[in-house]
Amino acid sequence: MSDEADPFSDPSAAPNRNTLWARALVSELDAAGIDAVCIAPGSRSTPLTVAFAQHPEIEVFSHLDERSAAFFALGRAKRTGKPTPLVCTSGTAAANFHPAVIEANQARVPMLVLTADRPPELRDSGANQTIDQQKLYGDAVRWYKDLPEPEADGRKLRSLRTTAARAVSESTGTPPGPVHLNVPFRKPLEPVEVPGDVPEEFADEAPLGAEGRNSAFVSTSQGRPELDDAEIRRVGQVLEDADRGLIVAGPADAPDSDRTPALDRGALADLAEATGFPVLADPLSGHRFGHESEVPILGGYDGYLDAVADSWPDPEVVVRFGASPTSKVLRRYLEASDARQFLVDPAGGWREATFTATDLLAADPTRFARKLAETTDSAAAESAESESWRARFAEAERDYWSLVESARDERLFEGGVLSAVAEDAPDPATVMVSNSMPVRDLDRFGAPRSADISVLGNRGASGIDGITSTGLGAGSATDDPLVIVTGDLAYYHDMNGLLAVARCGVDATIVEINNDGGGIFHMLPIEEFDPPFTEQFRTPHGLDYEPTGDLYGLDFERVGELADFRSAFRESVASEGTQVIEVTTDAKESHRFREEVAERIRTQV
Repeated sequence: MSDEADPFSDPSAAPNRNTLWARALVSELDAAGIDAVCIAPGSRSTPLTVAFAQHPEIEVFSHLDERSAAFFALGRAKRTGKPTPLVCTSGTAAANFHPAVIEANQARVPMLVLTADRPPELRDSGANQTIDQQKLYGDAVRWYKDLPEPEADGRKLRSLRTTAARAVSESTGTPPGPVHLNVPFRKPLEPVEVPGDVPEEFADEAPLGAEGRNSAFVSTSQGRPELDDAEIRRVGQVLEDADRGLIVAGPADAPDSDRTPALDRGALADLAEATGFPVLADPLSGHRFGHESEVPILGGYDGYLDAVADSWPDPEVVVRFGASPTSKVLRRYLEASDARQFLVDPAGGWREATFTATDLLAADPTRFARKLAETTDSAAAESAESESWRARFAEAERDYWSLVESARDERLFEGGVLSAVAEDAPDPATVMVSNSMPVRDLDRFGAPRSADISVLGNRGASGIDGITSTGLGAGSATDDPLVIVTGDLAYYHDMNGLLAVARCGVDATIVEINNDGGGIFHMLPIEEFDPPFTEQFRTPHGLDYEPTGDLYGLDFERVGELADFRSAFRESVASEGTQVIEVTTDAKESHRFREEVAERIRTQV
């Protein structure tokens, strides 16, 4: 935004109060740093849609399906660290945003929802397309406000501008998450002249409300929670007294609006060096990939910790960052240990469902890690027992990844596909991985690399809806090659989202693992009860997805061997356009092979 008053909000250019109102709102969002919006078509939202479409600094992503639009915005925010506002008309359109709102809340992702609404007197009247949209998303939002009806009134417009600034601030605060503004409009909705709606003298009588300020109407400065030096020294002393320690990096929160990660790689590397503790890095942590080789990043723990837990000594102390780890094996390992566990969370939130952690530290992760590294005497990491502890993990990692490579070359199985994706993804790359088995397989079979691979997933509520749209949204925010790994049911759930490839200009390599149903259920005891297992849990669909290539203008290729997949994958990530690579597998056989690999680990690691 320039240093001069924004001409976009000049009331002389507003033919009616709705246009004035929408332009003021949009101009303030621009001043707050918003540079893109996702719009689903509808009538009641016309003033907002026109205002966004006419704004010269805001990119518009048009979506026909509200659910896909919301997940697209979610994915974009995961990469940018700031909300991409969502706009929809009244009625059930707003309800279709709800799944993504829930995910944004649970996963701490910025989101701003603008739902157009009917005038207040039509509520509870049976009026067409009118539902109760007040607090529609319940406590899943950080902040909610029902905006007043548009009016050429100085105080109301100052309130509107302040609300816009607060909405962005609340969405990107600590913790970040969704904000909902309900925006009622009465007709006319189009930018038609309404004599007297915006008085000619209005700008002179109420210049602040009419034109805003030369920059943002309200600037918010957000602090970062930080422990005092005495508390840092206390934690540092605990770490120095321990010979056996671990650093656990769980799934990361969204980055700041300047794309700074929640936990800086350099700060984590400094802490690992100072303490000598191995780092167990979740694939969604931002630390499984991208570190230099000398940083002790471990990624095979899901495959071997349960095999060695009884024979190895327990850790004495664990420092945990991020959300709860994807790995159930790791969660159970930490639950069974008697270690002192420090949970580091900037919002002071509790994200540890086994309830065995001992200390909650409300602190900015990067600043905490950096200060703790400076405070901790690295000499403690040089004891014989510390070296023996690190050597155990290093040897287990070497043996484990050698075994995984051998198993991957032996036959096609789903874990081998994710292993190949992790190994062959370009540097840099953005990789969106689906829930159910893909994220678990990446956790178990995706070996750490120094390549700058940003792995994203929707682990807040862990649903399989919106996976493709989330990935495409993330891809819209970066020039990095985009890879989306999804299962066949998740692909089915979000086929509407594929329209964004053409409408939003996003290229991707989409790896669709097709095992004809819900393969994850083979991991559960219900597998032994058939019926109803096959029809009610695994739910084979028998769908042929190849026609989606023609429907959405994508290249579609089906492979059944790992070598063919790797060849197609490498070609795709180096090519323009969007390719869908379908890997056909047998869910039951893949799961049995995972079990066989696990048994080999128990005897060899």
